[in-house]
Amino acid sequence: MDFAPTEEQTLIAETARRIAADRLEPLAARLDRGEGRAEFLGNLSELAAQGFMGLNVRADYGGSEAGTIAFALAIQELAAGCAATAVTTSVTNMAAEVIQAVGSEEQRATYLPRICDGTYPAAAFCLTEAGAGSDPAGMVARARMEGNEWVLDGAKLYITSGEYAGLYIVWAVTDPEAPKGKGISCFLVEAGTPGLVVGKAETKMGQTGSATNEIRFEACRVPASALMGRLNDGFRTAVGELAGGRIGVASLAYGIARAAMTAAERYVKERRQFDRTIADMQGVQWMIADRETELEAARLLILQAAWLKENGRPFAREASMAKLFATEAAQRATYTALQLHGGAGYIRDLPLERHARDARITTIYEGTSEIQRLVIAREVLKAVG
Repeated sequence: MDFAPTEEQTLIAETARRIAADRLEPLAARLDRGEGRAEFLGNLSELAAQGFMGLNVRADYGGSEAGTIAFALAIQELAAGCAATAVTTSVTNMAAEVIQAVGSEEQRATYLPRICDGTYPAAAFCLTEAGAGSDPAGMVARARMEGNEWVLDGAKLYITSGEYAGLYIVWAVTDPEAPKGKGISCFLVEAGTPGLVVGKAETKMGQTGSATNEIRFEACRVPASALMGRLNDGFRTAVGELAGGRIGVASLAYGIARAAMTAAERYVKERRQFDRTIADMQGVQWMIADRETELEAARLLILQAAWLKENGRPFAREASMAKLFATEAAQRATYTALQLHGGAGYIRDLPLERHARDARITTIYEGTSEIQRLVIAREVLKAVG
């Protein structure tokens, strides 16, 4: 297995790095303070124009058709500049891939170009509910058929891009008598549909530039054609796409950690104490060595999972391994980087405390670290017996 990026993958990563440096990083601190929403949306539009909203979408639907490895590399670079923008990009790509995978030809032709070209600023993935987080099969949102329409009722929580998404992929129970997880279907709902209500934005610890909202469906009527995939088969779709989303979260965590450690390594070579730079101190060197070893392992796990997905091979176990390891490593890396800065790392003039807060959520969304361990163990034991 060759982990050297192709010429196209290198170009995509370099373009993402340039956009992150020129547009995302200068805005990140303002976004963290709740400012700069117009500029944020402008950056999303620029990313769409550069092909970053449909990295694994076929060209005939307006996508870049660059593959999962290019997607992972791009998210890493974007996250190093601004985690809030990176998570929006990652989830939008995830939504586009769901439509490409299970949508009808009409749905693909209608919605994918609007995601890829930025007509929709973002797309949202509406799965989590108050009582259905790590166990999404326990959802209670309902969809019932009335005439030639589906009527959706229920609420979804913690929806990334909730208040500015142009399209929502929504899971709801369509057969309440079916065994748990078997009577769930998937729907496409456009922003502005009557009965779709965007709730307040959550006040979060980190990634504050990315809106996270409750989305309510109050007798929300959509045409029969809004059903995506097979009736009552939506849970399988959700589980499959969550595995792909974990590659995005792992990449995002790696990008945040990479930015934090790079800043710390530059700082320790400049900061002098006891008549020498603190980079000359063995304790500091060991801290850096441990974190860099973990980040290199995380990078390789991400690439392995991305390579498997891109080549059509089973990748659920490897995606969970990458997410578990990369996100936990990011916690250690961001806190180590902050520690190496001493008191300066705790001050908001530097981005270290923001990196630490932004990284924290990565062990929770798209499946907690605990859920990843369950997935990994299940897959390992399945192979044994």
